[in-house]
Amino acid sequence: MMRMMRLSPLLLTLAAPVAAQTAPAPRPLLVETQTLFDSYVREGRMPGIVGAFGRGDSPTVFVPAGRIAEAADSPAAGPDTLWRIYSMTKPITGMAVMLLVEEGRIGLDDPVARYIPAFAHMRVLTHPDTSLDSVPATRPITIRQLLTHTSGLGYSINARGPLLREYERLGLVPLAINAAAEAAMRRARPATLAAFADRVATVPLIAEPGTRWHYSIGLDVLGRVIEVASGMPFDRFLQTRFFTPLKMDSTAFTVPAKDAGRLATNYAVLGRTLAPLDPGQRSVFLTPPSFPYGGAGLVSSARDYDRFLHMLQNGGTLDGVRVMKAETVRMAMSNLLPPGVAFGGAGMVTGDKPGVPQGFGAGGSVRLVDEPGGPGKGTFGWAGAAGSIGWVDPALGIRGTVMINEMGGDVPLADQVGAALRRDATRLHGE
Repeated sequence: MMRMMRLSPLLLTLAAPVAAQTAPAPRPLLVETQTLFDSYVREGRMPGIVGAFGRGDSPTVFVPAGRIAEAADSPAAGPDTLWRIYSMTKPITGMAVMLLVEEGRIGLDDPVARYIPAFAHMRVLTHPDTSLDSVPATRPITIRQLLTHTSGLGYSINARGPLLREYERLGLVPLAINAAAEAAMRRARPATLAAFADRVATVPLIAEPGTRWHYSIGLDVLGRVIEVASGMPFDRFLQTRFFTPLKMDSTAFTVPAKDAGRLATNYAVLGRTLAPLDPGQRSVFLTPPSFPYGGAGLVSSARDYDRFLHMLQNGGTLDGVRVMKAETVRMAMSNLLPPGVAFGGAGMVTGDKPGVPQGFGAGGSVRLVDEPGGPGKGTFGWAGAAGSIGWVDPALGIRGTVMINEMGGDVPLADQVGAALRRDATRLHGE
């Protein structure tokens, strides 16, 4: 994801194909990155991985390795393999909100209660880790705060004690894991996005709105805001305003049965062992979710997510089609945190280094300074619970997507892929 990666248009153009019987297979353009990916598969760290890297409007370079599952007869992983992108859904939802801001249908600092009246009277926990005792909030939650995880809402993945039990009791767990977990979750989870958002508003906050960064279900609530402000179901809005014009034909909340053979198996990492968590051919993602989860619900391909990032890199256009204004994209990828609130980074999954100033934009992190040997100032992106990462550096006009599907792994993809890309740049350019 790194600033030192200065791939020219020439370097992003693969050699013309030649007859197989007269020449060996072409050498990978990004040799170091390909070698790294091959080592992950060879060492059993993951069954398969695909990267998509590009600069400007030159052809995207895809780097695949391994297969979509551990079985030897599984299809090879490739640009159109389907992956559960989980929280990489958040930047897409965030951009959908910003599109409505562009159109004047939403204001960044509007109170959420303008769109979801149940949020009019929130309460704040007095002892978040040990009790549900609460006091009235002194300020309203805003759209900006939902976008930047500063609303005071929590998440089942970081709540503790009574608050965690309350989230689980109310079914406020907007994600799909596998068929067994889904059967249990559906017994408590609301059946519609509207009901989900109203139920979220009944739970006390972990902090006063606008005072603290705390990872949350804010982007899921924003799915309902999008519905109200646009007059269109959330999933249809994404399809109409993003997926169709950007030709993201493999991105959706549900995988059609005809595409089940393209869906990678998701694994749980237990020590150095991979345990199948959600087999592709029997995946929970083959069944429609309770409602579309704006924080963690999408399945996509490396090719599709690259097209989304390419649009952001180009300031809202792709292949001559404009989906957002350039000024809207710049605002969305800027630091939108409320005054006085800091984001400390997300560690291994996004390569954030302690002490390097970070901001947060519309569903993704923002680098506030150039990091030597790291991302450039303004780099925007996020990661997913199953290991995928995606970023765009608008200053250099470069972007990257890396897709894997395993939960609980310890591979520092952001750091290692960035280092491999820098070695490739040095080999190709001497930079």
